[in-house]
Amino acid sequence: MLFPHRHLYPGLINPLRWNHGHKALCFSGLCSELRHFPWGNLPLLLIPLFIPSDPDWASSTLGVFICLSCSGIHRNIPSISKVKSLKMDHWDDAQVQFLAKHGNAVTKATYEAHIPIYYYQPTYNDCQVLREQWIRAKYERKEFTEPGKQLPYTDGVKEGILWKRGRDNGQFLPRKFLLSEREGCLKYFTKQDSKEPKISVKIDVINATFQPAKIGNPNGLQITYLKDNKTRNIFVYHKSGKEVVDWFNAIRSVQFHYLKVAFPIASDNEIKSRLTRNFLKEGYMEKTGPKQREAFKKRWFTLDHRRLMYFKDPLDAFAKGEVFVGSSENGYSVQKGLPAGTQGNFSWHYGLTIVTPDREYLFTCETEADQLGWIAAFTSVINQAMTPQEYAIEAYFKFKS
Repeated sequence: MLFPHRHLYPGLINPLRWNHGHKALCFSGLCSELRHFPWGNLPLLLIPLFIPSDPDWASSTLGVFICLSCSGIHRNIPSISKVKSLKMDHWDDAQVQFLAKHGNAVTKATYEAHIPIYYYQPTYNDCQVLREQWIRAKYERKEFTEPGKQLPYTDGVKEGILWKRGRDNGQFLPRKFLLSEREGCLKYFTKQDSKEPKISVKIDVINATFQPAKIGNPNGLQITYLKDNKTRNIFVYHKSGKEVVDWFNAIRSVQFHYLKVAFPIASDNEIKSRLTRNFLKEGYMEKTGPKQREAFKKRWFTLDHRRLMYFKDPLDAFAKGEVFVGSSENGYSVQKGLPAGTQGNFSWHYGLTIVTPDREYLFTCETEADQLGWIAAFTSVINQAMTPQEYAIEAYFKFKS
């Protein structure tokens, strides 16, 4: 039987077959047809918020298609979203017509009408706290439906308590943090009544990225900054997912407005691309020393664009060492395997070599998948041309070595 509401879906697959339940329509027919249709050609109705490749769920109250990982978040907000399966649940005529009338594009136009340019919009690959607070900000708190709303991350100043990991003892203790757009810095204080901060960091050298697995807390945030051109890590969390995401977006807000002044002719999108970033890759590898005869030691590695850092422990405040990864046109490359005749005790046998103008860096990975993943990450960096600022960083690395 042809889909009875097909006139509501112009440009969709024709014909659409439907299965009937007892007194309601089953959505599995539509789902089955969509499964074989290229996403790029779907009408605006079906553009998903997180663009999963194969959505099996929809919210019958919001009128949006959602991915599996976000369906659980929607279920936890039953007052605004009722989740139904496209394959297993029955949809009555009113629900079908509501979905046809709305869809992801129409819903987006309502609930995402006034998102600040700096606000981080997660994808289905992002961590739970980012996705949950994004969904709650849109549908529960309606933060983006009107222009000029006063929100916790829009004032240019934010003050509050975050639980910070001690640099030496590893204990998480409450610390007062102060973010100021006027001063262009982030400060933290060891005591709430302290007048002088323990650390004050300029906003243009700060990065922030969520690291729930590494920190061991679902709201874990890693803040990094450069001190004497070396990376310093600060690990924090807050018991409230909303509060820690507000801090994250407040940092992005202050960064954005700082860079707008520093680079007045740059477009908003250019500045947005220079805000907080996720690390390209992290994980364990083994490394040897410059003589390539030392024993290979297991270390935690972080690739932050052109900085490859290695740590004895993933939660160390400072890296044991940093390597600059330049571009292919400047003599940098990554090779699969280790040089012939490599000596040293290594327990992992999937090697790779980073070639720089000055020396070779040898690493081993536990699995072939890890090896290929690291090679792909290094290749993506090496294939990019270097900026003038990166040439200056490269010169510093050569000078200190």
